[in-house]
Amino acid sequence: MEKLVIEGGNPLHGTIRVSGSKNAALPILLASLLCSETVTLTNVPNLRDITTSFKLLELLGCKIERAEGTAKITPVTLQPEAPYELVKTMRASVLCLGPLLARLGQADVALPGGCAIGARPVDLHLKALERMGAEFSLDSGYIRGRCGKLQGAKISFEFPTVGGTENLLMAASLAKGTTVLENAAREPEIVDLAKFLIAMGAKISGHGTSVITIEGVEKLHACEYKIMPDRIEAGTFIIAAAMTDGELLVEDCPTESLEGLLVVLQEMGVYTEEKETGLLVRRATNLLYATDITTQPFPGFPTDMQAQVMSLMCCATGAGSIDEKIFENRFMHVQELVRLGADIKLKGSTAIIRGVTHLTGAPVMASDLRASASLILAGLVAHGETEVERIYHLDRGYEAIEKKLSAVGAKIARVSS
Repeated sequence: MEKLVIEGGNPLHGTIRVSGSKNAALPILLASLLCSETVTLTNVPNLRDITTSFKLLELLGCKIERAEGTAKITPVTLQPEAPYELVKTMRASVLCLGPLLARLGQADVALPGGCAIGARPVDLHLKALERMGAEFSLDSGYIRGRCGKLQGAKISFEFPTVGGTENLLMAASLAKGTTVLENAAREPEIVDLAKFLIAMGAKISGHGTSVITIEGVEKLHACEYKIMPDRIEAGTFIIAAAMTDGELLVEDCPTESLEGLLVVLQEMGVYTEEKETGLLVRRATNLLYATDITTQPFPGFPTDMQAQVMSLMCCATGAGSIDEKIFENRFMHVQELVRLGADIKLKGSTAIIRGVTHLTGAPVMASDLRASASLILAGLVAHGETEVERIYHLDRGYEAIEKKLSAVGAKIARVSS
């Protein structure tokens, strides 16, 4: 087991680069199953979840050639089973349902695992795919799907599900006829997936809006595609600059995808300025100010930035609140922040945060991916030494974060527990 050891109190200065997006790369990797030719992906982040996805693709019958930041994927002889040994570690594995049904008419996918931050039921995926002609059963912990040629359909989601929208985008690309997705999720990663599918020959319009239209085609072809930068990693670095009272140029920052976050940070006293190569970030004034936040689907405030902004609020003047509307179990980092001296009270789905004069280093334990980031941020400003354990969560979504932060002035090291 490894942990991060952080000596707090060092302002960050310099340039820090954003890696490719985990949440865009995962569905794009699985969408390569839809093509019988080689697809070449660039700006692929080196993350635990990405490695798991490559293992899954190989088990499903793909040939993988990897170099730094690049992957060539060739589906050779596909088989329909995504086993529990891989799926249990990564919820995104359920996104192979749509591609496998579209290509093979069959999919046997173990019920997914991943971060324990909420139910994230897959029933919305299944109901939508049933509208296209698929039939499902649950057997020995597996979702077993069968279908003939998928048929286009009009599908209205109960709420804007990101995974459901992605699964249906992929399945509908090879379906017969036209599929219309209503109340579709609008996240930038869905737009990136749609652009990748279009690069392979799919006919898609409306991506980035709540109504997406997909006209099915007979087959998709080879392409080369660059994955978008990771907006959550970028947001984490922006907060790191503000918390440590430093100044960072966040290179390759997808600013257009961060409006919901940047509006909140501006209210809190964070200054940002777009430059040719990225986003310049520093405090606008000496003090940061608490505010009230509600997590919402894109383009609202992202749930994946909730934990990081909570750490920022611990350093702010006054009291603020965070109302978590997306996942019902996403406050597990609160007690760990309290161990560092934070003043946080929970009331149902709302956290009330009062700024403190300082945080104090202590051993803490990460409970999920974004909680890991929040504890690192707190450790960067805490007096003394902070040890963050269970950083295997962190490695699912942040590429060499300790190296990136060290390069801009943080005292942070990865050591064996």
